Amino acid sequence: MRRSRFVAAVVASALLSGWGCSRRSLPNASADDVGMSKERLSLVHGLIREAIARKELPGAVLLVTRQGKIILREAYGDSQWVPDRKPMSADMIFDLASVTKPVATATSILILAERGRISLWDKVKAHVPEFSPYKDEWGIAAEDARIWNLLTHTSGLPPYTNADEAAKKLGTPCRTEDLVKLIAGLPKTNPPGAAFHYSCLGYITLAQIVRNITGKTIAEFAEENIFKPIGMAHTFYNPPADVRALCVPTQVINGKPLVGIVHDPLARLQGGISGNAGLFSTADDLSLFAQMLLNQGDSKGGRILGPLAVERMTSIFPKAADFGRGLGWDLSSAYASNGGDLFGPKSYGHSGYTGTSIWIDPETETVVIFLTNSVHPDDKGQIVPLRSRVANIVAAAIVKK
Repeated sequence: MRRSRFVAAVVASALLSGWGCSRRSLPNASADDVGMSKERLSLVHGLIREAIARKELPGAVLLVTRQGKIILREAYGDSQWVPDRKPMSADMIFDLASVTKPVATATSILILAERGRISLWDKVKAHVPEFSPYKDEWGIAAEDARIWNLLTHTSGLPPYTNADEAAKKLGTPCRTEDLVKLIAGLPKTNPPGAAFHYSCLGYITLAQIVRNITGKTIAEFAEENIFKPIGMAHTFYNPPADVRALCVPTQVINGKPLVGIVHDPLARLQGGISGNAGLFSTADDLSLFAQMLLNQGDSKGGRILGPLAVERMTSIFPKAADFGRGLGWDLSSAYASNGGDLFGPKSYGHSGYTGTSIWIDPETETVVIFLTNSVHPDDKGQIVPLRSRVANIVAAAIVKK
């Protein structure tokens, strides 16, 4: 047993060393170089370690950038507790859960909009004919939902549907196309645009729309048009076997932790590739993506989006102004607590159920990437209050705007 653990550790170390030689990353700088207080920023270490000591989460990776430079990149605690303890490393791969929505799915839709392949005002049923409208108590149908309704969670779709019940009808794994047909026929909760209901089902539908238009899965399209050009070499769906040792485990299910297997049940039902969840990544890769947005869509590997598309994605969408949502990104909804209390109204981000989050402030050119696996081992971790406090410490460390 000891020998096998030693060999696994050596293999993981070798993989990490190889990554260090090949990965694209932002340059490093000290806090003073970018107008931040190292002393103020250091308060975050004790805060996170205290939360780990209270067993609110096994471990974490925190990466902070400002003005395009990495100011803090730190690993805390353990990557897993079950079946045995393993230390966390800053290079480890996390199940991003719903951070998949803005990074992969919404970005893909905006790329297609820029190319003239889709309009945000397209009716959803133009791409998914089975998409039924909301009907009131007298059976009168409301107007049809649009693509922007799916992006802002205002389509009338319910938040979720039972994966086990869907599997009985569709099989395991099932085709996304079949799942989307099932989703399309579900009763809608309200007319489009009338209410905000955070919905994984809307983003599963968007992923199928990407495939209907391009012939490629969301995994294939995002890899080709987002991850590869940016240099996100360690971002993917269904992590390959040779990097599984570097994947941070999530919940223990049927006696074993999920390692490199998506936590979200509906994403798992689809074989790991979905528009609502399924993406795995590292803090370094996410910092490259965030910097692309701060650079108005440009990256060292080429332009991903135009400045107007980035602005539209990361601003409150006018038709969803009451709900604080952009196109994929969250600015001021009830889900935006991971941004803390101090960053300004133009800041935006997203969080994931597994314990992941990202927050981006264009006014101060600051990014806070806080990755945890708080669902490990029993889905009883606490992460929401900690996210907000981490963001507040980072914001307070900015002493020169």
